Amino acid sequence: MRTATIERITKETQIKGAFAIDGSGKYEIATGIRFFDHMLELFSRHGGFDLTLDAKGDLDVDQHHTVEDVGIVLGQLVSKALGDRRGINRAGYFVLPMDETLAVVALDLGGRPALVYKDLVRVRLVGDLQTELVEDFFSGFVAHAGANLHAKVLYGRSNHHKIEAIFKCFARALRYACSTDERLKDQLPSTKGLL
Repeated sequence: MRTATIERITKETQIKGAFAIDGSGKYEIATGIRFFDHMLELFSRHGGFDLTLDAKGDLDVDQHHTVEDVGIVLGQLVSKALGDRRGINRAGYFVLPMDETLAVVALDLGGRPALVYKDLVRVRLVGDLQTELVEDFFSGFVAHAGANLHAKVLYGRSNHHKIEAIFKCFARALRYACSTDERLKDQLPSTKGLL
């Protein structure tokens, strides 16, 4: 099993996480932000990842530290669980319709962090989540997973659906990128010989 556990403690957040790439979509998630929990739950289910995450943050100040630090921890978990990344597909993408919304996510686990993010969300809150922080979550993830990620909502009406479509796409693109190819099991997915 490709698994990892992380504990990150700062003056702003205390986060414990466990992650299994080859899981069955089981999750136990508590961040104190219910809509964010929901997005992480569906990420786990749609990716087939097992994810346990307990985050306590300074929500009395703002949601920013909690959301960004959860992204950092998830990136660290993925990176640690992947090990040397030998035999993985490395890149993945997914296009997903969520009712009237269409989103696409493409990512590469090649070791170079970069984020391009366009969600077309035009409201401050969806549920109890500050929507501008979704980009900060993904920024934390790519920096610590060694990934580049492009996430875009092409069109849609519901802001809930726009964010949900991105998380579902992210899960399925990551699932493919982490998957192994039996023919390439002893190779790094790079002509450089280094990721």
